[in-house]
Amino acid sequence: MSKMLLLQGNQAVAEGAIAAGVRFFGGYPITPSTEVAEQLAKALPQVGGKFIQMEDEIAGIGAIIGAALTGKKVMTATSGPGFSLKQELLGYAAIAEIPMVIVNVQRVGPSTGQPTSPAQGDVMQARWGTHGDHPIVALTPTTVPECFSLTIKAYEIAEKYRTPVILLMDEVVGHMRERIDLPDFSEIKQPERKRPTCKPAEYKAYKADADLVPAMADFGSGYRWHVTGLVHDETGFPNGSPAATVECLERLHNKIDQHRDDIMMSESYKLDDADVAIIAYGGTARTAYDTVDMARAAGLKVGLFRPITIWPFADQEIAALAGKVKHIVVAEMNYGQYVREVERAVAGKVPVTFHGKYNNEAITPDELFATVKGLA
Repeated sequence: MSKMLLLQGNQAVAEGAIAAGVRFFGGYPITPSTEVAEQLAKALPQVGGKFIQMEDEIAGIGAIIGAALTGKKVMTATSGPGFSLKQELLGYAAIAEIPMVIVNVQRVGPSTGQPTSPAQGDVMQARWGTHGDHPIVALTPTTVPECFSLTIKAYEIAEKYRTPVILLMDEVVGHMRERIDLPDFSEIKQPERKRPTCKPAEYKAYKADADLVPAMADFGSGYRWHVTGLVHDETGFPNGSPAATVECLERLHNKIDQHRDDIMMSESYKLDDADVAIIAYGGTARTAYDTVDMARAAGLKVGLFRPITIWPFADQEIAALAGKVKHIVVAEMNYGQYVREVERAVAGKVPVTFHGKYNNEAITPDELFATVKGLA
């Protein structure tokens, strides 16, 4: 039976994790993500799961890597400074192809910054925070109900494609409360990873099928395999040859690129006849919806493109958008990050204006309308 609740975004993430089948959380409390851990500390024991507060953020992601290798669906949650500490093991999870979800509720930075204030300054860190050429998937919710549904979607992607997925939130979405109609969790299809069908003696941990995703055996299930952060071949053991390096890295990227249609999500609002398109995500998109309505009421043809999958980047969608509108405005709570990717995709077809804010406060509809009004 479904139930109607008033929840924070962070609490909805925890509910989504339980619904998706998460049974292990390892982490360390940090504002403004702490409610995710608090909620799961209560909920996991009730469904046979385990919650452990580690000594720091590095240990938190290390713990969930270990649990994921045993077959569990896993989560950790953090914010700016903690997200920085997790980067090395995020890279390990990327090359070892370990499914997991990392929640990052963004706050003002750098360093300790402003712990309780909203920001969207970790966008590029989510993509390139760990070193080397690696693929990553990051989803960004705008509403409390979407915090729930995108958490489940994050596990669908993580388990299906054996990849870390970042749920990239901001303090606005994490701490606001909205009504949410939670479905009966027993009716939600559990995301499952591909498991081997061969005999244990024939198993090669990184031998992929046409979908480029290797089957993943649970540690302790009778299948033996080697896990390393080094470049490896299909056996899982290190291979330092140029050919093995190219094969490993290309497959990691191609398994995401090949399934782009399944991973990419976005939303358009009143764009059909728009002269000006606002691009906004997360909490800032809430402002943008109101701004579009204000502009339309004033007779201005303004619409919104909202990327939900923030990484991989929506190159194709934004290039197509640039062919339909006369101007693009990118609104985000930082000094200018996603806007640089938009400029690259637009490639000079139309002007791109940046509306940024980084003073501990969210962008308001009036502020964004003032920018749009001069362009429409």
